[in-house]
Amino acid sequence: MYITITPQKLGGNFSQSVAGFVEYLEKENETQEIDNEEFFFDQYGDRISAKEVVREIDGNTAKLKKIEPKFYSITVNPSKYELKRLQNSSEDLKRYTREVMKDYVSCFNREINDRPISIDDIKYYAKIEHQRTFKGSDIQIRENQAFATRILELKKEIRTIQSGEKEGSIKALENEIEKLEREAPHHQNGQRIVRGMKKEGKQSHIHIIVSRKDASNTFSLSPGSKYKSSEVMMNGKIVKRGFDRDQFFTKAEKTFDRSFGYQRNFVETYLARKEFIKNPNFYFSALLQLPTNEKAIAFKLMRESGMPIQSIPTNSAQLALKVFNRLRRGVEVAIKSSSIGI
Repeated sequence: MYITITPQKLGGNFSQSVAGFVEYLEKENETQEIDNEEFFFDQYGDRISAKEVVREIDGNTAKLKKIEPKFYSITVNPSKYELKRLQNSSEDLKRYTREVMKDYVSCFNREINDRPISIDDIKYYAKIEHQRTFKGSDIQIRENQAFATRILELKKEIRTIQSGEKEGSIKALENEIEKLEREAPHHQNGQRIVRGMKKEGKQSHIHIIVSRKDASNTFSLSPGSKYKSSEVMMNGKIVKRGFDRDQFFTKAEKTFDRSFGYQRNFVETYLARKEFIKNPNFYFSALLQLPTNEKAIAFKLMRESGMPIQSIPTNSAQLALKVFNRLRRGVEVAIKSSSIGI
């Protein structure tokens, strides 16, 4: 489970409206039959139109400055193992989203009218997608890039020969291209993985747009707060502030496990991945103390994530700094994906 919280992009050519993001989230429906389209939903309503989402989010920005985010995007990305626990991916994820947003509000150290924030105090709209495409940041694209660049160069050279601008053997160049296509490290269904290619297998995930202002358009609720929990004196009154992101990510995992009977392995937890960066000695110590069957699953999951398993130490004497640095680079991406960039 990877969860990201991202503020609205502002400045430059970015719009103050949520319309562009909503339009982006509608892209999958363009290739679907009407009966298979996914609609926006909130805590109580289904089949909410994109037009209503834009109207409600854009109209809920009282007293926010141009430089302040008007909304935040939360993306919930279950793993393929977690998705296997679902009976009906759309309905199950919709139900899960509504529980996750209860977790979300519970992690604010805020009060509204002297009471804790409730689910009815926030304005959010969510949408489920079932497809993903490879992006430039994916390891498959990055490791295929040198091959892709060389293939483009050879294709350009072929065109110059065909146009008569230079002489050469087109067949020899085509053979070299075929060789590069085969030797590229990452393929899917026999094809070299390229940017924009749809990822195979279950790819269901959730996009959530949550307004910066509360449902009454009065109070600002920012998950981007640098405070986990604090109090400040404002206008002669003590005001609570802060949002605990670590608590939110952990609660979201536990809610999934409880909802779908999922047995989460140690290496799948957010706190374990975070501990790997902060305290690798403790991480490996905990990993090696797992029961044999859980340890086997842990190593399988780590191998599938791209971590260099052959370098994982089997005893404390092998916990060398060089090994830590190699592994840390592979996991930092996952940790960063669970943090917020403000």
